Amino acid sequence: MNPIQEYFFRIDEPARSVLLFLRKKILESDELITETLSFGLPFLKYKKKMLCYFYYSKHHQKHYLSFYHGDRLDFPELLSEGRKKFKILLLDMEEDLPMELIFEILDEVKTYIR
Repeated sequence: MNPIQEYFFRIDEPARSVLLFLRKKILESDELITETLSFGLPFLKYKKKMLCYFYYSKHHQKHYLSFYHGDRLDFPELLSEGRKKFKILLLDMEEDLPMELIFEILDEVKTYIR
């Protein structure tokens, strides 16, 4: 098992399955999106540059997707919480993932990547 798989398999169900589903959909959405492990976290990159990463907020007790270029994004669902370049989208494992919103945000982040 590679380190990225190990990251996800340390997460309890049902969150593991939800996050693996989201990861798969994002990776399949664009052939220029790749995955790497940085700082012990699974990062998704677009054209080899930071796009987003997965993590868990102890404060909110929720997993989240953190988007690079967050300082340029204007989505009310995103939280900055003092971050300079990233904004996060909290993921509620008890509800359907906001896939349309996630891909809308990803598409906007891609516009800032050259």
